Order: sequence, then C-alpha cells, then structure tokens
Amino acid sequence: MKMKVWKKCMFIIGVPLLVITSLCANNKIPDNSVKKTRSGTFIYEKDKAWEPAGEGVTRQIMGYDGQLMLVKVKLEKGAIGTPHTHYHTQTTYVATGKFEFTVGDEKKIVEAGDGIYIEPDILHGCICLEPGVLIDCFAPMRADFLK
Repeated sequence: MKMKVWKKCMFIIGVPLLVITSLCANNKIPDNSVKKTRSGTFIYEKDKAWEPAGEGVTRQIMGYDGQLMLVKVKLEKGAIGTPHTHYHTQTTYVATGKFEFTVGDEKKIVEAGDGIYIEPDILHGCICLEPGVLIDCFAPMRADFLK
C-alpha cells in the first residue's frame, strides 16, 4: 500500500516539474533577471535618428542588450574616427566606403566587404578615404552610447 502512495506522489510532483523544465529549456518562460537593459526587437532605420559622433561622423544604434550592441556608423570623406581604447571587444564590418584603420601597431586599408577585429583595450581609429558605412558590434554593450 505504501508503494502506491509513493508512486502517486512522484507522479503528482514529477510530471509538473518535467513540464516546467521542458518549457524553460525551450525558452517558453522568459528569464527576466537577465538582459533587463535592451533595445526594442525591431529597429527601423527610417524611425531612428542619426546621432552625431564626431565631425563628419554619425551613428545609429541598431540593437542591444547587456551582452552586445550593434551600431551603424556613417562617415564622410576625410572624417576621422579618433584613436581611442575601451574594454569592449569590437568587430567592424565595412558595408560601404574605404577606410585606413589603425589597430595597435597595424595600419591597413579596408573597403566594402572587409572586417576588422579589435581586442579589448587596444588603441584603434580610422580615417575615411571614401564616404561609407561601418557596422560595429560590441561585447558587452556600450552603455556610454545610450542617452
């Protein structure tokens, strides 16, 4: 008799626990304790103002949470991405244009289709040789870019 009660208890406790675990594994129950800072889900270029980011440089923040940030940067010919450092890991994709990038002690010309990896805390900057757009990705997000 005692065995039947034990089996019933295991069934009553085990099935809901299994369902909850399964839902969590499939991301059905959101974990709101993570990623409290985030952008909207869809960011439309036409609805997003270009922010000044230096002489001849503007940017649009295209999505972020605490883990990463995607930023579109538009530069006019001759504009300078002032040399700087930050603790974020950065990758940059050259969508259009041509740029002279300096990363640490390396200086290279990059153009549409090229990419740059910038490790944390390394001095980097660029000069825009032909007007263009860069797509920057930062990890973690650049909190200093948010107003």
